Order: sequence, then C-alpha cells, then structure tokens
Amino acid sequence: MVEIEIDGKKVEVPAGSMVMDAANKLGTYIPHFCYHKKLSIAANCRMCLVEVEKAPKPLPACATPVSAGMIVRSNSDKAVQAQKSVMEFLLINHPLDCPICDQGGECQLQDLAVGYGKGESRYQEDKRVVAPKEAGPLVSMQEMSRCIQCTRCVRFGQEVAGVMELGMIGRGEHSEIVSFVGQSVDSELSGNMIDLCPVGALTSKPFRYSARTWELSRRKSVSPHDGLGTNLIVQVKGGKVKRVLPLENDDINECWISDKDRFSYDGLDSAERLSTPMLKQGNEWKEVDWQTALEYVAHGLKNIKHEHGADAIAALATPHSTVEELALLQKLVRGLGSENVDFRLRQSDFALDADVKPWLGMSIAEFGQIKRAFVIGSFLRKDHPLLATRLRAAVKGGAKLSILHASDDDQLIKIANKMIAAPSDWLAALSEVVAAVAQAKDMAAPAGFEHIVPSAVAGNIAASLLAGEQGAVLLGNAAAQHPQASALHAAAQWIADHTGAKLGYLTEAANTVGGYLVNATAKNAAPAFAAPKKAYILLNAEPELDSANPQAATAALGKAEMVIALSAFKHGMDYADVLLPISPFAETSGTFVNCEGRAQSFNGTVKPLGETRPGWKVLRVLGNILGLSGFDYDTSEAIRDEAFGKGVTDLSAKLSNVATLAPRAAVFAPPSAALERVTDVPIYFADALVRRSAPLQRTADAAAPQAGLSAALAQQLGVKSGDKVKLAQGSGSAILVACVQAGLPANVVRVPAAHPSTATLGGMFASITVEKAGEGI
Repeated sequence: MVEIEIDGKKVEVPAGSMVMDAANKLGTYIPHFCYHKKLSIAANCRMCLVEVEKAPKPLPACATPVSAGMIVRSNSDKAVQAQKSVMEFLLINHPLDCPICDQGGECQLQDLAVGYGKGESRYQEDKRVVAPKEAGPLVSMQEMSRCIQCTRCVRFGQEVAGVMELGMIGRGEHSEIVSFVGQSVDSELSGNMIDLCPVGALTSKPFRYSARTWELSRRKSVSPHDGLGTNLIVQVKGGKVKRVLPLENDDINECWISDKDRFSYDGLDSAERLSTPMLKQGNEWKEVDWQTALEYVAHGLKNIKHEHGADAIAALATPHSTVEELALLQKLVRGLGSENVDFRLRQSDFALDADVKPWLGMSIAEFGQIKRAFVIGSFLRKDHPLLATRLRAAVKGGAKLSILHASDDDQLIKIANKMIAAPSDWLAALSEVVAAVAQAKDMAAPAGFEHIVPSAVAGNIAASLLAGEQGAVLLGNAAAQHPQASALHAAAQWIADHTGAKLGYLTEAANTVGGYLVNATAKNAAPAFAAPKKAYILLNAEPELDSANPQAATAALGKAEMVIALSAFKHGMDYADVLLPISPFAETSGTFVNCEGRAQSFNGTVKPLGETRPGWKVLRVLGNILGLSGFDYDTSEAIRDEAFGKGVTDLSAKLSNVATLAPRAAVFAPPSAALERVTDVPIYFADALVRRSAPLQRTADAAAPQAGLSAALAQQLGVKSGDKVKLAQGSGSAILVACVQAGLPANVVRVPAAHPSTATLGGMFASITVEKAGEGI
C-alpha cells in the first residue's frame, strides 16, 4: 500500500493506483469527462488536472500513478486555473443548444461549466459542425457536433461489449466519432454508450424529445428478462414509462444493462395491450367486467373437473412470471386436484426433477472471478448479455474458456478450446471429456467409458479444467432444453466433481429459479402439451412461441374445451376462450429470484392500464370464487413471505445442481443423412414484452429468422444464401430464406424459435427436412 496526501487528507491505496483512485477512496471529487471507473485510462480530456507538489505543471489525476509521500492539491489556485482553461477549450466549439438538448439537466459538461466555465467566451471564429450519423434504431448520433472526444463510447465497445462498433477518425478539430463504414450499432449492450456519453452527442432514439429529466419520477425495479436480475431505474412521466436506466449494483449488473432491459418498455404501450377482460361467445370476442369473466372461468373449470376429472386441467406459465404469480398458480391448480402445472415450456427431459433445482452454482461476483470455464450448449452473448461481459473480462484477465455447442457463433470472447457438434453428439463429446479427465488423473473412468478414446480437443478441455482453481462447468439454455438434458447434466457433474470445478446453470429467464422454489412444477413432468388436456390456464405464455414443440402446443390448445389466457397482451384469439388482462412487470409488485438464488422484490412503477390487474390478485380472487382455502392475501409481500420467509433474500441454500444420476457414455456416430435442427431463441423474441417493443424489433437481431445451413449442406441442396428453402417437421412446414453459416456441422440446420414464421414447425432439436423452395414462393 502507498500513502499519499490529497487536499490535506492522507489515504492509503494499492501500488499502481492512480491519483483519481485515491481521491475516490477519500470521497474527494475531481472534475473529469473521459475517466470512468469501468473503462481503461484515456487521459484525453485533461479536465482532471491537479497540482502535484514538485511537479512543474498540473498533471491528470486519472493517469498519474501514486508514489509514497505524494502531496496532491485538487482545488488549489493552480489546479483550478488549469481546470478552467481546459473547460474554455472544451466549450469553444460546443454548440449553444442546451435548451433543445436531450442531455439537458443530466449533462456533465453543463454541470462542470457552471463551476469551471467563464461567463463569456473569447472565441470569435466559426464553431465546427459535424455531420449527423445514422446508427440504427436505438442510439441517436444526430448531434455529433456536441462530442468532446472523450472516447468513452469507443472504449466501452472494445473493452466491455467486446466489439469496436465506434471509432475516432481525423485529427485536431477534425476528429469525430463514427461507426464503421456506415454500419449501425448492433451490440446487445449498445445503449450503455448513451449513459456513458458525458454530453448530448449519443442519445436514446426512442426517448428522444419525449421528456426532460427533471419531469421524470424515478422508481427502482428488476429486469423481467434474463436470469441475471438486473437492477433498473424506471423513469415515469404522466403515468407512462419513458425511460429505463441501470441502477448500479456491483454484485449483479455493475453499472450496465442490456438493450433488452433498456428498451423493452416500449412494449408496454403496444397496440396489442389487453386492457379489459374478454370472452369468446359464438366466435366473437366481447368485452366483459371482471366479475363476469372470473365467474365464467370458475364455472368452466368446475364443469371440466366434474366431467373429466381434475387431471384434465393444466396450467402453464413462463419463467418471466413473478414468484407470487407462480406460487398462486400452482396453489390454484393443486387446490382443484390437478398436478399439471409447469413453467418449463421449452424443456423436454425431466429425469432430474427429483434431485435438481438448478442455479448458477456460485454468486455472480464469483462468476466474474472464474479462471477456467467450460460452457455447454449456450448462445452465450444473446442469452446472457451481462454474464457474457463478466466472462469476457475474466478471459481478458487470463481465464481460459472452452465451449461445446452446435454453432460456432462469435461470442466476442477469446475461446481456448471448442467442440462444435450436432446436438445429438453432445453426449458423445462430453463422454470424451470424461475419458480425458480420467486419463489425465490416471484414474478409472466411470462404467461404460473404459473404451472411449478422447480427441485432442477433449484432452485440452480436460487439461484446462485441471490446471488450477476457480473452475466452472456451465450448462446453458440449449443444454437444459436438450432431449438428453439429464444425461448431459450427469456427464457435466462428473467432470466438475473430478476437476474441482463448480457446476452451474446459466438459467433461462428472470424467475426460472423462483419457479422451482415455489414448486410450480409437476411431480411427473412431461413435455408441455404432450398429453392434451381439456382445460388450459396460460399465465404470460404464448405457447405457439414459448414451447419446445409449437406444433403440439397449437394442436392441443385447438382441441381443448376451455383455454384461459392471463396475459398483458391480446394473443391466442383463435384458441383462447377467455382473455384476462394482467399487469406486466412495470404495473405490478412482485419478486424475481435470479440465477445466483437472490430474491429481489419490486413495486409497480405506473398504474395498471385500463382494467388490467396484477396477476397475483387475479389468481387470488379466482381461488376465492372457486372456494379454495389459502387465498386470503392482502399484499404480494404476504405471498413472498409465505414462500421464502420474512426478509429472506439469499435462497441459494435451497438450490442444488447435484443429481444422483450416473453418467452414461456415448460415442460419436458417423454423420447421418438425416438432418437435425438446432434452435436458438433470438434475444428480441424471447418473451412477450420484447416481441412488442418497436425499437428492438427494428434491430438487426430482430430480423426475420433465416435457415442456417452449412456450406456442405447448401452445396448438396443447390442452395446459396438468399435463396428460399422449405423446412418441414411433422405435419408443418415453413418457408425461410437460407443463410450459409460457417461453423455449423454438416447435418445441422439452425432454425430460430419464438417467431410466427417458424411457429408451424415441431421440436427444437428434432429431425427436420430441407429442400429448395419452388420458384415464385
């Protein structure tokens, strides 16, 4: 540790720290623009000049290393005069458009100009003008004349997002920030550049000119999307959500949020919002009051139970539903005498149900300290944008990442070892890693693995996992949804146990972990819709988009006598009988349990739209009308406390990734002539809210799904990128544009899920046929 003095106060900081770090530790503010605690040092704005004793001139605090006995003055006459001179230079070219600037009221330049700027300018020449840029539907670059070249946006792209989408060209006053060759900014984290910009050069395109910062109320919330549990600040004006920003929490999301979290709020005002209960009568939809709708539902459920038995009733939810909603849903269904309740709509193998309540297996902070990781079956960047940033930072710090997947996507992370194989070969690939670990440790392989000869890549993965401490074997969404999920888990668990690594799941959605904890799962679970029921209660679910097999879902719903949809949006108008409007995350209180087992509660930020009601209240009243006991709750907190105990937030002790299933060996089969499908859930199709966010639906990631083919398969079919192909599974087919993708196994076709254009197809990992579409289609 090194002791220095700043403005008469002594402080100790680690050797190699900068003066700015010491000032931050003391709580001493030094004005700055280019410095940011999460980015590398640029030292190009010079606003943080300070006086250092014995130094001939002021030095930048952000780039001056501490030395023993150093004496620093941040507000001496010499330092303040230097800071004022820098401010004068920064303002000579800055446009005088504060009254119309979206950054007004939260602008660092504006704030510091008050303290360090002069009352009038000595600059007489023409101000420079920078041409506006087009950067896509999320980030506005229309006022780049305001840019002060701090390069925070450039450094964020390189260092955090992993892709340099913006860069600086030119010299002197001709310097400007541009995207590459006119490309748009497409990173799944691009909105963070808006927060980082200290002036009004980069602004939010959806928010642009819609409100002033001082008009907005600020309310804390939690992301309803991926499993991280990102902390949010929801900003409201006139009862409408106007903007969503990150709430800094170093243990979870640091100071970042994904674009999905930032811009999905636009879906709250979608034209598809359901605001009044509706009944289908004689093939016509009619708006009714809540009492009528709920009594109709209760009467229908009682009739079906009477005529067909309680087992004819099923309830299916998405893992984006709150703890309170899932707790009451399972209580309602079990109160009727049925065990058919589940939220794992995309899962197809349930053999681990008796043992496993999956979670990350460590804290998110520990995840960021991983030294060696083996990720199995994950579209990492798009499924888990902020976990990917932590892994990216770990790899930059020397960690080694290995992957097993069916698609060699660019994760924007340096990957040490990769096994790219068809989904049906994942177990064989893991079997080789098991054999390689046993071989490296000179121990007996598990029964059945004795004759497996590991490949060089499997040997490298085993060696990487055995090379030190702080290792992790991580199962992604695709691994959890795989038809052999339990066998993959057993092999991964053996590998983790024998390499000293932790086993974890990169959980799918905001409340996947919470769904397990409140027992919103069937005892003898089977794939959703595998056995058609007479009545379905759907909670936030759009089965044709959210299921492992949309074909089976549509068929089962079409045959049902009654389908009750509790949703914030109008959907399923062809198969539903009742639509009950329930509140999305911004209009209800509730709790999500994130991937590390942390329960985070939140309150509604705006009033429910129209006759919309919080989902837990609807289920509570429905339970009362049905005459079920245990539905006397006054608040969502009462439901949460009953489920977890009052004040309990760390639920990791109730979670377990340990299964009793023994690992089962498999060997690589010769490439089959039959084709198999690998399915990703595109980032902006993953749940009902993002599907209806207009800005997100205009991004490159929300483009219409294409059929990904390997070069060998495309040649065999006589297809090139841009041609149309016909895909068929079971009784359904779809016409998509083909895209030849490097890094796909020869017998694999990549077809995204959760989109209307692919909702006619079958299982996410099932066999599929492809042929060139006829002319004119």
